[in-house]
Amino acid sequence: MYEGGEGRRATEGRGVEGVAARPMSSGKRANAASGMAVHDDCKLKFLELKAKRNFRFIVFKIEEKIQQVIVEKLGGPDESYDDFSASMPADECRYAVYDFDFTTNENCQKSKIFFIAWAPDTSRVRSKMLYASSKDRFKRELEGIQVELQATDPSEMSLDIIKGRAL
Repeated sequence: MYEGGEGRRATEGRGVEGVAARPMSSGKRANAASGMAVHDDCKLKFLELKAKRNFRFIVFKIEEKIQQVIVEKLGGPDESYDDFSASMPADECRYAVYDFDFTTNENCQKSKIFFIAWAPDTSRVRSKMLYASSKDRFKRELEGIQVELQATDPSEMSLDIIKGRAL
């Protein structure tokens, strides 16, 4: 006997009478909203960027086939903001972290780590939804993010915007 539609079974003498039981999930869910796991390499490379400054930026991609966030590109310490911007695809969503060095008005050298959620208007709606639902969970894995930025076109993440948010 089925109650509550397809895929749900009625309880058989256990639980609350008349309430349909949910089938057991076969896979692990790292993120209840999207089911997205985070590859260990994402956290390790972020720690290297933060502590050792081995990278200027990291671009992350959701690999839908394996339901996991992975590292797509590592930007060396000598790469520029233009190199970083060029790494963001024109029609696909991505997450990225960028280690921005700047000088304050008091002439002090500082650095801030930006988390950028890139969701261009030309990307698929399904992709935008997947990235949006996984963002907070993924960002929590990267301890030490100082500034968050969301961008749908390159002008929303220009160097001037980054400078303004850093100060």
